[in-house]
This record gives sequence, C-alpha cells and structure tokens, in this order.
Amino acid sequence: MSAPPSGGGTLIEDRRQLIEYFAAGNKPRANWRMGTEHEKFGYHTKTLKPLAYDGPDGIRAMLEGLRRFGWEPVVEGNNPIALLRGKASITLEPGGQFELSGAPLETLHETAAENAQHIDEVKQVAGEIGASFIGLGFAPEWRREDMHWMPKGRYKIMREYMPKKGKLGLDMMLRTCTVQTNLDFDSEADMVKKFRVSLALQPIATALFANSPFKEGKDAGFKSYRSHIWTDTDPDRCGMLPFVFENGFGFERYADYMLDVPMYFVYRDGKYIDASGQSFRDFLKGKLPARPGEKPTINDWADHVTTAFPEVRLKRYLEMRGADSGPLPALDALPALWVGLLYDQSTLDAAWDLVKDWSVADHDYLRAETPKTGLATMFRGRILSELARDVVEIAHAGLRARKRLDASGNDETVYLAPLDRAVASGQAPADELLAKWQGEWKGSFAALFREYAY
Repeated sequence: MSAPPSGGGTLIEDRRQLIEYFAAGNKPRANWRMGTEHEKFGYHTKTLKPLAYDGPDGIRAMLEGLRRFGWEPVVEGNNPIALLRGKASITLEPGGQFELSGAPLETLHETAAENAQHIDEVKQVAGEIGASFIGLGFAPEWRREDMHWMPKGRYKIMREYMPKKGKLGLDMMLRTCTVQTNLDFDSEADMVKKFRVSLALQPIATALFANSPFKEGKDAGFKSYRSHIWTDTDPDRCGMLPFVFENGFGFERYADYMLDVPMYFVYRDGKYIDASGQSFRDFLKGKLPARPGEKPTINDWADHVTTAFPEVRLKRYLEMRGADSGPLPALDALPALWVGLLYDQSTLDAAWDLVKDWSVADHDYLRAETPKTGLATMFRGRILSELARDVVEIAHAGLRARKRLDASGNDETVYLAPLDRAVASGQAPADELLAKWQGEWKGSFAALFREYAY
C-alpha cells in the first residue's frame, strides 16, 4: 500500500474542534490499553557500522525480509518506509533506527510477548543479511557523517529546519533511540492528573533507564546523553511544559500550546510540503504561506500534534518519552513502571503525593541534572535512587492491584525486575556499561556490540 492520505478528514471551522480532538481520547477504564514503542540501532555484524537504506544488507532488505511474517509494506515514492500488521507497525527513524510501535494491549504479559516476538523476527532476518540490532540510548561510536538518512519526505524538512533551532537536533534524529509507552485516560481531569504525575516523574525514568553514556568513542559525561540532546534540539517543541502544573490546565490549554508550536509540513497527495516555521494559527485563517487560501482539516491537526516533542506528549492518549532504549527486559519494564503508577487510582494518588509540592525550579533542576548524574543526582537533600525506590514501590502496588496473571500465575510485577535491581544497587544500565568499558573491555566497543546485541 502507499503512504496513507493526509489532509483528509473534517475541515476545521471552529477552534473547539482542536480541543475536541484531544477529548475524543477519553475512554472508560474497561477500554484502557497500553501501547509500547521502542527503537534500536541496526549495524553490520562484521564492521559494526550502521546500516544504509539500500543494498542487500540494508534497512530496505530488513523491511522486505520481515514481510514473510505477515507484515504489509507502506510505500513512499518507490521506497518501503514502514510495515503494518494488525494494529502494530514498524517504522524508520531518520538514521535508520528500527521502531516497533506495538498494538494497544490489555496486559504487560501481552506486551512482553509482542516485544519478544518482534525481536525474534528481526534477529532471523538480520542474521540472514549479516546484520545485528542493539538497544542503546545513543550510538556509542558513530559520528553524524557515518549515519545514513532514510528516504522520507518529512525527515528532509526536519533535517533542514533543526539546525536553525538548536545544536543537537540532528543528533536526536540520527543517533538516538528510546522506549516509550502510550496510556489512556477516562476524562479531562484524569488526563490532567496523569500528565502532571508522569511529567514530574519523567526524570526518574530517565535516571532508571539511563543507557547512553558514550559519544563518538568516549565517555560522554552523561548517564543519558540521549536525554541531554533534547535540551538543545528545539525550545519551541521540547521540554517540561510548566503550564501543565498551572490551575486551569486541560485539553484547551494543550491545544493553545500546540498552536504556538511552529509547523514543519503539510501533507498532500503523498508529499510533504515544507511549512517549517509557519503558524497553524495562520493556517486556520487560510493564510498559511505554504498553502495560501487553504484551511486545515482535522488530519492536518493530527499531523501537527506529532511534531511537538515534550517529555510527555498528549495525543488521544499520553505518551511517556523520558527513557533510553535498552535490552529486552528494559523494553518490558518501561510500560510496567507507568502502568503501575497511572492505571490504579490509589497508586496515582500516591504518586501525586510524592510530587505535588515540587516547584517549577524543582522540575527544571531534575530535567537538567538527571541526564548527567542519573540515580546519583541529589534532589531536596536525598539521593535520587531513594526517590526512585519509592516510585518503583508504588508501581509494584499498582501492578499487584491489577491482578493480571500469566499462565504460570505471575502478576505483572515481574517486569519491574530491572528497576528493582537499579534502585537496590543505585546503578542504572549506563553505570554498568561504563564500568565494563573502563574495566574488562579496555576501552573497546566491540564487546559492547557483541554482548548487548538482541
């Protein structure tokens, strides 16, 4: 199939439609699901160099090889750029990072099975073409010029615009990988509370999942260099959103924020039209320079909403964006953390009690410091690993309360095991990588690619 049409949908006649777009995400608790997304780096097993798009051993070959498992291609121009299977998709980040966007699922057991099946399928195809994949927050050795741009029109526009707004936007596009989870809400009030709790605690997730301590073959000076990169990408569309904690926050205030985020593009007839830096407010008036006289549809609004990158993002669900990608247990632990915190009312209340008196300065401090010092960050007279322990304990309680058991009778708390180890030791994955690199690996990255490949 070709790329999905955009620009379709209802014409926007009234500002209320922008707000109602978000409100349409309200779902009764019985219909809540979790969707987990993760990115990973592909590389040539022999040379440890990143995969290009074309060629017998490239990203295109990966996409074509995976079709045997029932994935259907999405094509842009003449290039397959994504795969669909049911409600799941495989997409490409700008530097070829391979992303699974999982289906909306009911339990963490289903999420773990989905992640495991995906990794197994990827390994089978990659093994046939001499490739491997690894989950890290930032490419440990590769430079920008080593990376290969994927043939997607959206990325060409972003590539040209990013350097106008920050020094590290191209690194974000080319050399980072994350794991995210998407979660539901039942009302505007429920969304607001979940947004506030998860935004406040996003730096805790950054510290727990920190897995990017290297840059271009050296110690980057950060436990999560990926997280740091977002602080110098584009101030118009990234960050901690202090207005979320203000009285009156809700769908309307988030819509106002999105109207203030400069546009990237308009999508018409399979093509991305450059509207970078232009205003959606002008679009609403029919005065967008890229499409003079034309007014937007709700699909244009949906596209625009995807071009903001705060630490928590609102679509028709909430998207947790603070964690580095990692090994398979980490890909299961990230949704386990947030489901445990947000999907049980008593644990959501307990998590709010932890953060409700934090100031904007507290949020900003944590956002700035945790990428550097991770679980060793000092905050309000405590080491962050102690606060993280409290947070993980609350998540345990939330998952126990759900009583979702697998075939062996295990509840969903089993997926928190990597975080239990991190808070007990005060060590995140980055600390382990640094210790091995400085010790047994003797400054070499070959062992990292060998030992940590999926």
